[in-house]
Amino acid sequence: MKIGAAMLAAVRGLALALLAMLGSLVLFVFFVVSFVLSIPGLGIFLVPVVTAAVRGYANLRRRLAYEWFGVEIKSPYKPRPRFRRGPIGVVQRYRWIVSDPATWRDVLWLIVDATAGFALGIFAFALPMYGPYGWVLWAGVWKPIFHAGGGDWYTFVHVTNQDTANKAAVLGVVYFALGLLLARQVMRASSVLARGLLAPTRERELELRVAHLTESRSDALDTQAAELRRIERDLHDGAQARLVAMGMSLGAVEHLMERDPEKAKRLLAEARESSSKALTELRDLVRGIHPPVLAERGLGDAVRALAMASPLHTEVTAELPGRLEAPVESAAYFAVSEVLTNAAKHSGAQRVWIDMRHEADRLRIVITDDGRGGADLSGGTGLRGIERRLGTFDGVLALNSPVGGPTMVTMELPCVLSSP
Repeated sequence: MKIGAAMLAAVRGLALALLAMLGSLVLFVFFVVSFVLSIPGLGIFLVPVVTAAVRGYANLRRRLAYEWFGVEIKSPYKPRPRFRRGPIGVVQRYRWIVSDPATWRDVLWLIVDATAGFALGIFAFALPMYGPYGWVLWAGVWKPIFHAGGGDWYTFVHVTNQDTANKAAVLGVVYFALGLLLARQVMRASSVLARGLLAPTRERELELRVAHLTESRSDALDTQAAELRRIERDLHDGAQARLVAMGMSLGAVEHLMERDPEKAKRLLAEARESSSKALTELRDLVRGIHPPVLAERGLGDAVRALAMASPLHTEVTAELPGRLEAPVESAAYFAVSEVLTNAAKHSGAQRVWIDMRHEADRLRIVITDDGRGGADLSGGTGLRGIERRLGTFDGVLALNSPVGGPTMVTMELPCVLSSP
């Protein structure tokens, strides 16, 4: 298995080396040419197009570095601003691109990838593949080469007879073993080298973080405003309407008490029923704002209550040796509630497993169901809403839902626990 993984890393090294020559080198030449053409003005139109291709290619390499060698490289690009239409917008787009340091770091990476990246990829592939050639010489291929008046050098061994062919075979074993041992490490080193230029700088990370938090806060304000409008609408259409009707009924009872006691009793019964329904609606409304069980018992028991109310067979494991801050608890609770609702409505699942634990100052919640899978963050507003809710607290949501299932939703929130 390890040999297969090493050989796969070597083949991937060759693939990246070819990409470096066909992608990095070509795109670098295109960018230089388009930028030079900025002098006569043509580059104003070409540079944005070439830069988009460079960023797409760089994003591909970021993804391959993570998927193939486990090296995560974050994207340093800011969201694209809105440009004006017409010639002014073209100039704005050009200035935005050439003034972005990430553009020039990408261009520098193209040079590094076409040289050092190419060399490392070829080395990772050639070293294990060169070893078997020593075995080919040992098998007798050296003889026709020597009898034809030539002589083959296997690195520093001049193969002219069987004795030197034996040395080439031993050296081939060494090359092959070293190649298998070093292939993945060499390619990880190549990915780390790429990360030095493709990853955002510390200043850019801070800028992206501030931009993300600003967007999250804006989403939170929009969500809060929508929630307030929902509460106002529920009160107006529900409890408030019932209380108004109850007041009218009591007014009628006041006038009918002497003239028609039986009808007054019926109206009193209807008013009592309306008051009961209004109280139930108010309790449901309060539970939707901040469930009492969450305030009294904490996140673990609140999620267990959700599990008991869910139509799916839900198992909850919670390792929370303390209480979270109330806003974080509320965000986590409603995120879990939304995921359970989605699973019940759309997944076709029968069972759900919820695992909650607090580690390294982070709340981690993993929700897994045995449904049909195929969920997509871009496929609806439910998961996007959860992502925005968590983003308010600098939290993240990850979705793994292959077609056929299972679906796994992972949520993480930075937080600290109070004393138990």
